[in-house]
Amino acid sequence: MVTVRSQLETNLLSITARIDSAAVRAGRKASDVTLVAVTKYARIEWVQELVALGQTNLGENRPQQLWERAAVLPSEIQWHLIGHLQSNKAKRILPLVKWIHSIDSIKLLTSLDRFASEAGLRPRLLVEVNVTGEVSKDGFVPEELRRDWDLACQFQNIELCGLMTMAAPGTDSNDARPAFAMLRGLRDELQARSPDHVKLNHLSMGMTGDFEVAIEEGATLIRIGSAIFEGLE
Repeated sequence: MVTVRSQLETNLLSITARIDSAAVRAGRKASDVTLVAVTKYARIEWVQELVALGQTNLGENRPQQLWERAAVLPSEIQWHLIGHLQSNKAKRILPLVKWIHSIDSIKLLTSLDRFASEAGLRPRLLVEVNVTGEVSKDGFVPEELRRDWDLACQFQNIELCGLMTMAAPGTDSNDARPAFAMLRGLRDELQARSPDHVKLNHLSMGMTGDFEVAIEEGATLIRIGSAIFEGLE
């Protein structure tokens, strides 16, 4: 009989094998890639079984759902907020998360820096970049980020750790490659002009349909949802 736990275990083993293979192709170590399980559409009991299997890096799109789930799930979970964050929700979300992947304005950085100072926290942040130029997508466009980068680097209570992007909807893995390569190139460009305290070591890119290509292009954080929960009803 297939149980929720056994199905999750099978799915995780498959994903791990694909991560390993992609890392080998890129001449990288699989241990350099962190799997963030996106639990946006998952039932809470599925998430509990996933955590029991040792998957403790979890990602949520909505702040409200993240703080609701953080209240009932184990404290060892490292929460990643991967969706849009409004400044008026930043203070409440900050103590709960290990990472925020979706920094899309200097205004949001300003709020997070102030709240982090007040709470004695130092959040790890990734700047979201709209490399595909879609009007409906959040994030800095590359030229805007280049213009504002010196401002972004001035904050003292947050840790800028890298960049995040998503490929255009409907693209296959090979079509996604240019977007991922562009993000890596932009990261290298910004790192070269950053002060010493800013280390852009991370690239958050790649989801179920394109994470292997993302790893080949340098992803250190991959955000996977549907492949983890495949086969569950």
